[in-house]
Amino acid sequence: MSDNEYQLETLAVRAGRAQTPFMEHGEAMFLTSSFTFDNAAQAARRFIGEEPGNIYARFTNPTTSMFEERLAALEGAEQCVATSSGMAAILACCMGLLKAGDHIIASRSLFGSTINLFNNYFKKFGVETTYVSATDVAEWQAAVLPNTKLFFLETPSNPLTEISDIAAIAAVAKGSGALLAVDNCFCTPVLQRPLELGADIVIHSATKYIDGQGRVLGGAVLGSKKLMEPVYGFLRTAGPTMSAFNAWVFLKGLETLKLRMDAHSANALQLAQWLEQQPNVARVLYPGLPSHPQYALAMKQQKTGGGIVAFEVKGGKEAAWKVIDNTKLLSITANLGDTKTTITHPATTTHARITPEARAAAGITEGLIRIAVGLEAVVDIQNDLARGL
Repeated sequence: MSDNEYQLETLAVRAGRAQTPFMEHGEAMFLTSSFTFDNAAQAARRFIGEEPGNIYARFTNPTTSMFEERLAALEGAEQCVATSSGMAAILACCMGLLKAGDHIIASRSLFGSTINLFNNYFKKFGVETTYVSATDVAEWQAAVLPNTKLFFLETPSNPLTEISDIAAIAAVAKGSGALLAVDNCFCTPVLQRPLELGADIVIHSATKYIDGQGRVLGGAVLGSKKLMEPVYGFLRTAGPTMSAFNAWVFLKGLETLKLRMDAHSANALQLAQWLEQQPNVARVLYPGLPSHPQYALAMKQQKTGGGIVAFEVKGGKEAAWKVIDNTKLLSITANLGDTKTTITHPATTTHARITPEARAAAGITEGLIRIAVGLEAVVDIQNDLARGL
């Protein structure tokens, strides 16, 4: 199905469907490790790529292929490579497209595990990373080296919801001969389509909003067929593969993605407005609020502010932990994108493994709390937070 022929809501339900001879109405789940061939000659053709078809579930599975085709249609990408987790998606992207001696420019405002992957593992194999402001395009330009091959950012960022100007940074990347990869986890293609804004690659942790109910792990890398060829080659060889069962769960998640993202966004805006009125809250960071530093850009680049609200309480870590520990309804967990509202203290969870200096540079204070707003009644979320505030 072409994304030019149908609306996003329809693509989320219908794209990528492939029926078996049994003519099932829902998507079939192929729980098998391998596939058989009619004869030895067919097996040989399949293995060298002369004939399309399934070979081994590490890199070919009909259920996973359906998920890849559906998400690609939603993002407007030529190809999607599904992986075992969001971090596996970043790993596959970089291992497929980079080599020793290459240079990455990345936003300082990245998920802690992404920073650790760049600093502790890619660096061992000769790939260096320079960190710059998520919002100052001039810093991206100033950081360019002759060996810069990849720009990497999250927008909105985790956890501060900083908004990067995708089109402007894409122009800098293109001018320097580098690729731009955008982690679109917080927005999903419902709220933001980075490829349309000039990005070359889109990264997802499907574990979050694409699943939407905190059930399974998965990730995805999307882009042109040319760029995805080496990414798929890495996946085929190394095997950070999405399972067929997880792919089937994600297919079901995509069917309700727009409904959920609209509801998450509406609840988050209402909660953010309420938090701004609380005397013990020093600041609220939500892209849908006029007080957000990049509000105008967010409203231009995204359809809504999304479902993530960060806020800083007065009194540092002690006050932040008091808010978290006094909740009875909210789930204290670092996961996000769930129908259930989650709450976490980034400085001691998602970003605990990076240095205090790196946290300070990224603006992650001891009083910062991140809430992934779920689908409960907003008044119940407010009442749950009011005890600690």
